[in-house]
Order: sequence, then structure tokens, then C-alpha cells
Amino acid sequence: MGDKPTEGAAKGPPPSGFGTIAPASLSAPVAHATHGAEASWWGSVWRRIKEHKIAEWTIAYVAFAFVALHGATLLSDALEWPHVIVRVVTFVLILGLPIVPILAWYHGVRALKRVSGSELIIIALLLAIGGSLLWLFPHPTAERARTETPSPPATINPRPPSSAEIFAPPPHSIAVLPFVNMSGDAKQDYFADGISEELLNALSRLNDLQVVARTSSFSFKGKDVDISTIAHKLNVGAVLEGSVRRAGNTVRITAQLINTVSGFHLWSETYDRPFSDILSVQTEVATAVAKELQAKMLGDESAKLEIGGTKNPGAYDAYLRADREIRDPPNSGATFDSRRRAALAALDEAIKLDPGYAAAYAQRSGVLEVMSINTSSEHENLAKQALASAERAVALAPDYGEAHAALARILSVLYFDFAGAESEYERALALAPGSAEVQWLFASFAAKMGHVEPALAATRRVASLDPQNYSSYLRQAGDLSLLRRFDEAQVALQHARALKPELVGLDLEQARIFLASGQAEQARQLCESLETPTEENFRHYCLALAYHALGKQADAKGELERYKALKGEGDDAAFDYAQIYAQLGDKAQALQWLSKAERVHDSGMTYLKVYWQLDPIRNEPQFKAIEARMKFPP
Repeated sequence: MGDKPTEGAAKGPPPSGFGTIAPASLSAPVAHATHGAEASWWGSVWRRIKEHKIAEWTIAYVAFAFVALHGATLLSDALEWPHVIVRVVTFVLILGLPIVPILAWYHGVRALKRVSGSELIIIALLLAIGGSLLWLFPHPTAERARTETPSPPATINPRPPSSAEIFAPPPHSIAVLPFVNMSGDAKQDYFADGISEELLNALSRLNDLQVVARTSSFSFKGKDVDISTIAHKLNVGAVLEGSVRRAGNTVRITAQLINTVSGFHLWSETYDRPFSDILSVQTEVATAVAKELQAKMLGDESAKLEIGGTKNPGAYDAYLRADREIRDPPNSGATFDSRRRAALAALDEAIKLDPGYAAAYAQRSGVLEVMSINTSSEHENLAKQALASAERAVALAPDYGEAHAALARILSVLYFDFAGAESEYERALALAPGSAEVQWLFASFAAKMGHVEPALAATRRVASLDPQNYSSYLRQAGDLSLLRRFDEAQVALQHARALKPELVGLDLEQARIFLASGQAEQARQLCESLETPTEENFRHYCLALAYHALGKQADAKGELERYKALKGEGDDAAFDYAQIYAQLGDKAQALQWLSKAERVHDSGMTYLKVYWQLDPIRNEPQFKAIEARMKFPP
């Protein structure tokens, strides 16, 4: 009936050769239309972006933020603002980054003049250069202030850590760097150093923390060494640094804790307090640091921060002055004895102001001990005072590990009470396992007693707690030599030499290792080269032993006579004479001088059990009787 065919019905085969072309030809206009729409949409968006100057505004904001951030950092350092201000500025600038292009999208069209591409590049470059100049401007932060005091270059050139190296310090490990004295008065250095040391000591009492010893932390004072290098040398995961400004009765302490692995600041705070509150500030800082490092601060752990201390600021100041006299190099014209007596006077002042100041008593006992050893005329009286001070420190603060260590040393060195000393050392190690000084004192004691494994463990612990202290390795070399582990002693001595190659004591210790290990010719060559007044006494002692080992008996006896001419025929060198005579084969003289050393309480007698020099007379009945009276622990 002429009906139209149904839509989509087949109309027969298409012409040959066009079966696949026709559909494509039919769809082409649609595809072109679609792509055209997309191109039109993207062109519209890009046109609007350019019209509203979104890119220009975003780039300009980034450049402005760069300058603003460095400017805020500069002002924060100059005015000693808390670090949190810089953090807030950074956070606000980051929040503004997505807001600027949004505002430009809606309001940028209002601008009357378009910024050209070349103008935009010039503006961005000027802002970037300005920000960089601000960044390079000297920052009076604690780290840079360490370089304000001229100092000789470090003995070891710091090697920047390789990017391939993985820095993995022990967990909860920290170094307390010396706080910078910002008072403008060099005489206040002792106060800034004292604040740092007291914080270090407080933190070291927390069992969860591994705190680097004072000598290593302070080895970077006055040197231009960055935090990363310090962290790698000390192998710590955190560094506490800061500054102290003391003006009249007001003290400002700024402290900041840095994660040395990430480089980020973990915590910072500024304290403005009257001097009378200085001690509470130290506790606050230590508590905050321990919290940030996630160390235990529960129950008696928090109480450890103030053990042995004082709440009297005047007593504290006197204690710090005494510490300066003990630790700092002597001033021009100051003698060893005068410095010790000045320290003793300052400690007596501290104790007068606070009779319950246990740390001052412990420090006083150490000063008196050294004075008693070096002053034969007052030895007995000074020894009694040293013992009384140490016992008073323990009585005042039974949980103060350093007090027990001070008492142990007095009992061992001055009274030959080795059993009592051993008990006190055990208590000290339990109370202050993180104290490098306690570990070193015990290591020396254990080596003298011939207790090999405890001595080795303690010497290694000292090296880990005090890695930049040449004395740690020098002492370790001496202890290892006593234990007759000469190869290990040589390695320790090499570490000490690398840290302080000009140290006189290095050659003396090297000569002792040569003598003890049977390297007589090397000992002879080294000892003959010793020329300074400090080395002269040891030179003759060493050569007497070296010549004897080389079979030159006449030369050996000649060196002994020269040594006796210098030291005198009194009892001061009795223990040394006993060693030389024992090696020369004169057992009668050796035992005679050894008896004198016992009678006068020569401090060298503490080495009786381990000195190789005395081996030729160990089986003599008189020697065994003396050894029995010394009551060495088994």
C-alpha cells in the first residue's frame, strides 16, 4: 500500500567497496562537533584564567610568602620570640596558598592593568633574591652564636654524612649543647655552661634516655659546626640547644629541641624568670624535653631530676663557680693548687648557704681527694675531710648515684677499702647508669681489681656516652693495658690521638703500652724523644725499664739513679722504685720499697694486683703478705 519502510530496516547490500566507509563518513561531522565543543570549553577556561590573572597572583603570593617566612624567622631570632610564632606564620601562609587563586578567579577581572610575563618574572626574581638575602643575614640563634667566640679549628675536619649512609642513632638519645651566653659579659659564661651541664645531668638520671657526656657535647663550643654534623659525630637522635641572658636579677632562657634525623624542631620555649626561680626552670625544661622524647616521667622518675640539687640560687651560683675552676683551663698565673683552693672556697660557700646541698659535698670530696694525693704534708687531714664530705653527700641524697661514686673513689684510692668501694660502685651504677663519669670511675676500679668483663663493659659504655672526649679513649687505653689487652689498648689510643694529636699524655701512654707488650726497642726510641719538663720524670722511669729489657743493665741502672735524683730518696716515689727494682732483678730492694709504699698509703698501691712490672716478685712471701693485707676482692 506504499507504506514507508520501518526505520532501520535493511535496504539491500551497499555498493561494492563502500561497506565500511559509509558509517565512518556519516559519523565524522558528529566527532568534529564534539572536539570543537571541548576545545571551546578549554579555551574559555584558559581565557578566563588569563583574564583574571590567576597564575600571576599565585606566583606573586608564593614569592611574597617566601620573603615573609624568612623575615619572620629573622625577627624571631633577633627578638628571641618563641619558635611557635614562626610555626603559626608558616601555617597561615600555607592556608593562603589555595585561597589566592580562588579570590583571583572571582575578583581578578577587576584589575585595570594586566601584569606582563616579563614584569612578573622580574618581580618574582626580586622577591626571591630579597628573601635569600634575609636568609643569609646572620641569625643570632644558639647554633650560630656558637661561632661568636674565636676558636682554633677542630682537630678532625667534619665529614658531611653521605647521602648513601643511613643515620640511625639509638632511640631516646640526646646531646645537650652548651647554651650561649647572650648577656654581653664573658664573665657570665660559667653560668650559661652551668645551666647546660645541670640540664644534662638531670636528663642523664632518666633510665630511658641516653645522654651524651658533657665533654663531648661541649667539644663543639665556639666552633662553626652544623647540627647535622654534631649529631652524626655524637650519634644522637636529638639535640637540645639554647641561650641564656642574665641581667641583674632577671634571667631569660631560650631552649629548643631538634630532631636530628628529620631536622625538624620538636619543641621550643622561652622563659623569663627572676634569678630566684632559675632552678625550677631547669626542671621545667628537663621535664618538657623528656616528654617530647617520650621518656618515662612517672613517679620517682620525675623526682630524679632534682636529686642532689639545691633550691638556693646563691648556693647554685657558687657551685657553678667552683665547677668552672675545676674544669676550665687555668688563667694566666693560676696554678693547679690555686685553682683547687678557689674551687674549695666556692664549694664551702655553697654548703654554707645550703647545708643540704648533696652535689656540693660530692664535688668537694673530689677536690679534697686530688689535693690529698698531691700534698703529702696535709695528706691525712685532707683525706679525712674528703671521706667526711663524700659520706655526707650520700647521707643527704641516698639515691644520688654520683655521691656513691665519689665515696667509692675515696674508699678505694685513699683508704684501700676495696670491698666497701665495690659495694658503693654497684649502688652508683644502679642509680646513674647514664653517667659517663660514674662508668669511667668504675671501669678504672674494675681494671685495677683485675675484673676483666665488668671493666671492658664499662670502658665501652664510656666511649658510647662520651665519643668526642679524647680522655675517654686515653683512659680506656690505660685500663685495657692493665688488663693486658694491648691490641685493643692501641686502637683506643689511636682514637685519642685522632681527637687531640698534640696531647703530651699520648706519648706517655704509648710508651707504657710498648713496655707492657714487650716492644722494648720502640719504647726506648719513644722515651728518648721525650723532652718537656712534664715528661722528664717518666722519661727516666721508662728508659730504666726499656734498657733492662734490651739487656743494657748499666744504662738501666744509670736511668734509675737519674730518676731517684729527680724524685728524691723519700717515700713519694716508693711504688715506682719498687717496680723498677723488681724488673732489674733486685727483689730485696723491690720489696723494701713496696713496704714503704704500703706504709705511706701510696695511691699506686691500688695497682698492685695487675701491674706487670711486679710480676718477678709476686710469688715472694713478703709480696703475698702485703697483697693479703690490701684485701682485694676476689
